[in-house]
Amino acid sequence: MHAKAHQKCSRMLPGVCRAELSQFQQLLCARERRHYLINKRHLGIRKRHILILELSCKKDRWRFSFGIHAWIAGGILGGIIVLNILIGFIQTLQAEKTIDSLRTLGFPTCNVYRDGDTINIQTADVVPGDIVDLNTGDSVPADIRLIEAVNLEADEALLTGEAIPISKNPEITFDEDTGPGDRLNVVYSSTIITKGRGRGVVFATGMFTEVGAIASALSSDGKIMTRAEDETPSAMSHIKQAGRMMKNWVGQFLGLTVGTPLQKKLSQLFVSLFGFAVVCAIIVLGANKFDTRKDVILYAVTTSVGTIPVSLLLVLTVTMAAGTKKMVERHVIVRNMSSLEALGGVTNICSDKTGTITQGRMIVRKAWIPGCGTYSVEAGNEVYNPTAGEITFSPSTPNEMTDESEKRSISQSISPPGQVGNSSALQWYLNIASLANLATLERSGDTSESPGEWNARGAPTEIAIEVFVSRFGWNRAQLSEGNGRQWAHIAEFPFDSDVKRMSVLFRNCETEELHVFTKGAVERVLDACNRISNNDTIQPLSEAMKTNVLDNMVALARQGLRVLALAHKHNEQDVSNSDLAHRSPLDRDDFEKDLVFQGLIGIYDPPRPESFLSVRACQGAGIMVHMLTGDHPQTARAIAMEVNILPPEDKIRMLPADVSQSLMMTAQEFDALSDTQLDHLPQLPLVVARCAPSTKVRMIDALHRRNCYVAMTGDGVNDSPSLKRADIGIAMGTGSDVAKESADIVLTDDNFASILNAIEEGRRIFDNIQKFILHVLAANIGFVVALLTGLAFKDDSSVSVFLLTPVEILWMLMATGAFCETGLGFERAVPDILNRPPHQCFVPGRTNYQKLKYGVFTPEFLLDMIIYGVLMACCTIGSFAVIVFGFNDGNLGSDCNDRYSAACDGVFRARATSYSTMTWIFLLFAWELIDFRRSLFDMPDGFGAWVAHFWSNKFLFFAVTVVFFAVFPTLYIPVINDVVFLHKGISWEWAVVFIAVGVYLAGNEGWKWAKRVYFRRKTGGTGHLYGLV
Repeated sequence: MHAKAHQKCSRMLPGVCRAELSQFQQLLCARERRHYLINKRHLGIRKRHILILELSCKKDRWRFSFGIHAWIAGGILGGIIVLNILIGFIQTLQAEKTIDSLRTLGFPTCNVYRDGDTINIQTADVVPGDIVDLNTGDSVPADIRLIEAVNLEADEALLTGEAIPISKNPEITFDEDTGPGDRLNVVYSSTIITKGRGRGVVFATGMFTEVGAIASALSSDGKIMTRAEDETPSAMSHIKQAGRMMKNWVGQFLGLTVGTPLQKKLSQLFVSLFGFAVVCAIIVLGANKFDTRKDVILYAVTTSVGTIPVSLLLVLTVTMAAGTKKMVERHVIVRNMSSLEALGGVTNICSDKTGTITQGRMIVRKAWIPGCGTYSVEAGNEVYNPTAGEITFSPSTPNEMTDESEKRSISQSISPPGQVGNSSALQWYLNIASLANLATLERSGDTSESPGEWNARGAPTEIAIEVFVSRFGWNRAQLSEGNGRQWAHIAEFPFDSDVKRMSVLFRNCETEELHVFTKGAVERVLDACNRISNNDTIQPLSEAMKTNVLDNMVALARQGLRVLALAHKHNEQDVSNSDLAHRSPLDRDDFEKDLVFQGLIGIYDPPRPESFLSVRACQGAGIMVHMLTGDHPQTARAIAMEVNILPPEDKIRMLPADVSQSLMMTAQEFDALSDTQLDHLPQLPLVVARCAPSTKVRMIDALHRRNCYVAMTGDGVNDSPSLKRADIGIAMGTGSDVAKESADIVLTDDNFASILNAIEEGRRIFDNIQKFILHVLAANIGFVVALLTGLAFKDDSSVSVFLLTPVEILWMLMATGAFCETGLGFERAVPDILNRPPHQCFVPGRTNYQKLKYGVFTPEFLLDMIIYGVLMACCTIGSFAVIVFGFNDGNLGSDCNDRYSAACDGVFRARATSYSTMTWIFLLFAWELIDFRRSLFDMPDGFGAWVAHFWSNKFLFFAVTVVFFAVFPTLYIPVINDVVFLHKGISWEWAVVFIAVGVYLAGNEGWKWAKRVYFRRKTGGTGHLYGLV
């Protein structure tokens, strides 16, 4: 189908004018930019949903306030509405600018032939009909029909899953129904040129490419409503359909059915609180016999104000925006906002090996020359630098070098260039490795952007070999280019997946002899050999010698190396230039025979330096790491042990047999097990080798059945199903656009350590969201409990007296609460954030997973909210009651909710005491929430470090200290105190404030101590987990 579409597109090209192509290009660019804008639109829509709910509550109270001529309260409520709209607009604008800026990260470019010149443009600007030049290492910008190709190979693994690069031939044609993997005259968008060069005509771009067709299929949600053909619509069916449509519309309008789990829960919270506010208002009116006096209605408004977390929207928006920006700084781009709240709940990570756990840059680790010995390379972190690292030599063979102590005792450090002149076998070995190689290695000049940096181009395997020979002063350019060259290139037989070897023909410029240089898979090269080099002598290749070579190959493979064989021969029959020009192509079978085996080379993809520590940190955080790779089992095992995914051999032997056997499997063994058999395994495999995309999906499903919350990495198109199936899909920044479209987050550096960074940042964001939500909801409970209890405090006219006035509550919620809660959103991670188990996540559609159902509103959170809220209410009520009943004989005056009079002096002073108490409690509560369980006064590193920790979050520090002292102007400035806030300045009552605050702090610390004791016993004494000290 795609072949027909491409041919149709190609036939249409001559009739398409440049203006139409420009419009077509703009359309495609818009489609390709769509996924960058998902977060922007998603964030804006969600904020509008919650904003509507919040403002609807406040708008009603604003109308009530003006309706009863409460101008001060109404003006403040109106100001809050305007402030929320303004801040929401500014934050949305900043978020949009942040998301838009991400679009400019890493735009790829390509070389295009236009108007007689070759120019470099962004791949997004390529249009059908362009002629594109392709070179080794290029990413193909579109689907291109080749017109020229020289040894051109493309890595199409992301499209077809084929691990071996595909050789291209522009001369052949195919039928219309030929599949993409068999169309050798076409290169596809997002694939990589691994060898050679070519040129072709663009015939499909954007969503019309093969990769784009897959992306279109993946972007469809498949939610199509249909009815049976023979179904007769009835009046009832129309009513039901209208009801469903109305329900969906209301749910979407209120945000109850769309958005992230946290956003839906907050929408549900606002709807519930709106209903609760109405109930509270009715209770207040009922307690005052539904009297329509202004102060009674204002008391009802005050109580309903206390139920709504007015600063929650602002703080949530700021925290999410700051978290997204922080993620970018740590090489993580967030595509799905729900991943911010869910990353902290990851229990298992399924990661690829190449380029994620390893560097994705091959290096030569071992080189064995028969009769001479084994060269070992320790390259360090600069894998392209031939002068870095150390080379040692041992006269032993690889299968003899099994014990570490033996290797250290017999290996000696050498200077590579000094070795070449002493051994002709080494010289021929280096000649083969240099000349049977298309990679280039060069050092940038002093005028470049990175002077002195080593750069390489070509296939990773060949780059590794080129770096190795450069250590000895050998390389292809030196041997075969320039006036002083020693060898002249004659012909090449490229690597073929059937023969699994490549060969080149070179003529010695001095002797005019023709030589064949071959490298490839060990078994295939041995099949073409009948002799073997033994130091400086040539001997017949016996079966015993073949067995010895294969034994050494296995020994290298057990070390996690990819092993290739090198061979050569002097070809008796010469090939002249006229032969190459006039006769048919050379037959490789005439040359790849009777070769001399020269040795083995072991190539290694080294782990990233940070991978070991990152895996250890994941394990300490209660996260199990699984490595799913397409590599050979021995290679996968060696890498997994090196980065600590698998335990050492001695520890594996101590495990029960059934556990040790299940730690590592091949994909064939894993897929052969049924779901029931997988569920009965004592341990799902930590390493799966020769892994296919379907195997990754089965692993995710098996982990889900074990109540795990899974993050999966991927980079190819064929990884898209597993990325979508995982709870958190993680795409590589260098991966395909289709994989990124399917993922929740993208790693810009393809580094496993960035996954740990994302999880740590996710836990920090989740903690901070819990902190500021707990801060505001506990205060709301305190306000509501205090005000509803205060209904019993009635004045001479049997009207309930405010403990706290509307202006006082709004001042605390907006001035005190908003700034403190914003500061909590910026709070850094607690020290042991990666030393505790993952938090419990809410997983839509997985209701049977009891462990993962809570999200932010965990049982501990809800209990904390009630305890702290009731404790605040008790301290507030107590301070009011002590002043009124302890020192003023219970005199509540008359009309004290409206104005100040001498009879209301006691009430106004008591109200000021309650206000000061609640404000300071509210402020100190923010510092108490820095850690949910560790004491505020815990000083493990001394007093100086304790103070420095408060100072580290300057926003929260100034929010607490400035508002702490801002209480005094509101108490003592005339008019502001007795007209606006309806309280008076206090003197000796400060003693009551200090006592009440002290009682609150004691109660708060006592509750934390009780939690530490409980969780220490629950975890069996492992008190280091999550602040249990």
